[in-house]
Amino acid sequence: MQHTLPNGVTLGTEHFGDPAAPLVLLAGGPTMLSWPDTLCEALARSGRHVVRYDLRDAGASTTLDPNAPAYTLRDLAADAAALARELDDRPAHLAGVGVSGMVAQVAALDHPSAFSALTLYGTRPVAPGPVDPDLPDHDAKVMHKVFALPMPDWSDRAAVAERAAVSAEILGNDPDEARTAAERIFDRAASTEPLVQLANHLGMVFSKLDCTPRWRERLPELAIPTVVLHGRRDAFFPVGNGEALAREIPGARLVVVEDAASAIPDAAAEEIAAAMLAV
Repeated sequence: MQHTLPNGVTLGTEHFGDPAAPLVLLAGGPTMLSWPDTLCEALARSGRHVVRYDLRDAGASTTLDPNAPAYTLRDLAADAAALARELDDRPAHLAGVGVSGMVAQVAALDHPSAFSALTLYGTRPVAPGPVDPDLPDHDAKVMHKVFALPMPDWSDRAAVAERAAVSAEILGNDPDEARTAAERIFDRAASTEPLVQLANHLGMVFSKLDCTPRWRERLPELAIPTVVLHGRRDAFFPVGNGEALAREIPGARLVVVEDAASAIPDAAAEEIAAAMLAV
């Protein structure tokens, strides 16, 4: 499905559960498939209307020029608030994973009336780029191996899926789950244009976004129940980033998923759903 916001931006969406139930809005990181079917289904079985959506320049959402996005992190946060209000008159439970965890933090800070709860999975309290000195950066050895992988022909579905599987194994994620997700992401992208596929699979748009001003210092303003979930083996955003978020957001609860790395594994869906529903 697609949902067009009042600002003219179209977002790709997928719905699970009863539309009359309380809304859980899952922001893609950058595509909605960052949130596995198993987790969406577990949340829906527990009496929630679950909507996962693609960020701009990903999936079925508005895609113009991923190499030069004419919007900011604040615009993506406003998209989340607008979508939540369009889908339900009540405030929504907002969740972000990876880069969309940054979107979710800013959305909850800038649009507090739109949200009733916040879930942050595998993310950090600062924008892409140089990390604050007290936060752990990407694991250098692991990232060296990932960056050493040759880039595929981004218009070749099989090659893209294979690279995703190899990269996932290096990062400690499930390569089979990554391959399947990559095939679905490839098929859902706006086109087979290499730049579009690169944006969908690697989220490179975020390296080009204006993410100013900083928001970390505003985290103590958050006044909604928050759960911070983080994979123990996450080499991309090591767990210290989640620990910092949980310290700095008042009343936030930290849940470390012991057998997870940077991606949300199918096997942890029930554990993660339970933690989200407990806020």
